Amino acid sequence: MKVLYYTPQSDADAWLRDLSRALPGADLRVWQAGDDAPADIAIVWKPPRDMLAGRTDLRAIFNLGAGVDAILKLERDHPGTLPRNAQLVRLEDTGMAQQMSEYVGHAVLRYMRRFDEYDRLKAERRWHVLEPHARETFTVGVLGLGVLGSHVAKSLVSLGFPVRGFSRSAREIEGVDTFAGETQFDAFLNGVKVLVNLLPHTPDTNGVLNARNLSKLAHGAYLVNIARGAHLVEQDLLDALEQGQIAAATLDVFVEEPLPAQHPFWTHPRIAITPHISALTLREESVVQIAQKIGALMRGEPIGGIVDIERGY
Repeated sequence: MKVLYYTPQSDADAWLRDLSRALPGADLRVWQAGDDAPADIAIVWKPPRDMLAGRTDLRAIFNLGAGVDAILKLERDHPGTLPRNAQLVRLEDTGMAQQMSEYVGHAVLRYMRRFDEYDRLKAERRWHVLEPHARETFTVGVLGLGVLGSHVAKSLVSLGFPVRGFSRSAREIEGVDTFAGETQFDAFLNGVKVLVNLLPHTPDTNGVLNARNLSKLAHGAYLVNIARGAHLVEQDLLDALEQGQIAAATLDVFVEEPLPAQHPFWTHPRIAITPHISALTLREESVVQIAQKIGALMRGEPIGGIVDIERGY
């Protein structure tokens, strides 16, 4: 079995070491420009077009992350880049769900207990007690109920919050009031106090966090975006903060990363920023999952995480 590997990240050596151990007997090589030698499997993160275009030998392309929007954008910009007979496979959880649940739980509790406002009072050296928001009316809406979103929604239920969830197709999650499809989208948004975005990034979801949709939330609502920066219309958020429609936002993802030093988000007092760390790809767990799926694929067994190219996830 011949395996191609590519990532622009600096930790490639560690990935190669662990993949070699998990795939004994595999002919594993790093793709370099001009390499068109045969390969059965590609393991990639943000690959260049030349790596994939024109290949008829690949059986599967394994993406080193849950989000496949970079590869799908490559296909949209250059139709025919993805080999027709190769399945595109994304990572499923590998420790990401727990990390995201921790991140979202922290953000929601911080806003419910008003710790963000206490930070500002501290800066002003003001000793003032604030009444916390009532938990029973502090409705959290989870936008996107895939593997990660469903886990986040369940964790919020366990914290005692009223939780809503929205997905493209109907889902049932114990303790979560679920909405599905375009006709139920406004009903999902209506009156939500904290909106948590976990949607996949597709052409249909681009800019979904816009002025119209933010206006449907409860006045003084909060936004937590841990999906993709392109989901958010940045100026619309700044306007909503200025108007008081949005009280504060926690952002982990941005249109341009790293976030430029001159960006207004850096100095905005009601925007909390983290550098795309809400769910890091855990190498050991990811390698185990990829190796197991490659083994199953070679045995002709079904595997999970296959991406529907048309739907984008």
